[in-house]
Amino acid sequence: MSLFPPSSCPRLTVKIGSALLVDPDGGVRRDWLAGIAADIAARVAAGQQIAVVSSGAIALGARRLKLAKGGRASLEDAQAAAAVGQIALSQVWAEMLGAEGLTAAQMLVTLDDLEDRRRYLNAAATLDRLLGLKVVPILNENDSVATEEIRFGDNDRLAARVAQAAGAQGVVLLSDIDGLYDRNPALPGAVHIARVERIDAAIEAMADRGSASGMGSGGMVSKIAAARIANAAGAHLAIANGRADRPLSSDARHTLFVAEKSAPARKAWLAGGLTAKGMIHIDAGAARALTDGKSLLAAGATRVEGSFARGDLIAISGPDGAPFARGLSEYDAADAVRITGKRSDELGAILGYAPRAALVHRNHMALL
Repeated sequence: MSLFPPSSCPRLTVKIGSALLVDPDGGVRRDWLAGIAADIAARVAAGQQIAVVSSGAIALGARRLKLAKGGRASLEDAQAAAAVGQIALSQVWAEMLGAEGLTAAQMLVTLDDLEDRRRYLNAAATLDRLLGLKVVPILNENDSVATEEIRFGDNDRLAARVAQAAGAQGVVLLSDIDGLYDRNPALPGAVHIARVERIDAAIEAMADRGSASGMGSGGMVSKIAAARIANAAGAHLAIANGRADRPLSSDARHTLFVAEKSAPARKAWLAGGLTAKGMIHIDAGAARALTDGKSLLAAGATRVEGSFARGDLIAISGPDGAPFARGLSEYDAADAVRITGKRSDELGAILGYAPRAALVHRNHMALL
């Protein structure tokens, strides 16, 4: 129990990938899952509250429906497989956890459930109550209704968002790879990275060079994206080898992504957002001002992209084109375009009404 022990991590989110839970023939790896259930029970007994993000519904459903390509030949096949497989997945989790004296709960979520602020707060409240009752929530993306436009697409980022909503201090992504390597681990000389203090371009490039294992729908790129979300919320994240019989109680090799500090809840939600309606590009002076805790003024904007309304989540791009911040726009896109690059004392005449103080206010913005 060396990774995220209950004494230092009161709440933990564990993500389990399809390759670990489902065998190549589409059946549940019951012996392995029984070991996970035993690990969870030991941690709960020690005072830790655990939420599980579990893949596997499409793979299980495809086997029962005898669908080609694992149920992923078409969106309709995937949705049908998910609808059938989710029942089987929930049943096996309830059975395995029940054998350990634990109660399981099912929560199915879509991207919109965690991107819309009100629905996110509702999900957070449900998670908090379940965990407080010593129930183990089993979460998965609601693939029976999700389309390409409104889905996470991988449970790595979903796990990070769930951890954020649950107020977890740690996230474990159990995988068939033991963490991040500086290149494809199959290549000679590949070096395992045990600890990442800061996710920068060099770390992201390691995934881009083929450090992913190729399993599931995520891969290493999605795992690093998940680490960004978790770390922004103040949660440490580990990518750990889940092939062992009892991976949560073993000293499995892993990569730990360290969170610097916890952000306020609203700021963490903004930073972890995945769907932005538009983007505002800013100059170097505005970037310095934002770093100093200032709001984004129209004068510091250089270009506006997208179609968004006041209150929508938008991305802010730095002078080098890299993601810099996220926030809620104080203007509709059309008006934002009109005032881009203009001084504050010019805005009233341009807009024909009393302008708001900023394009994006510092209270509704999170730096990345």
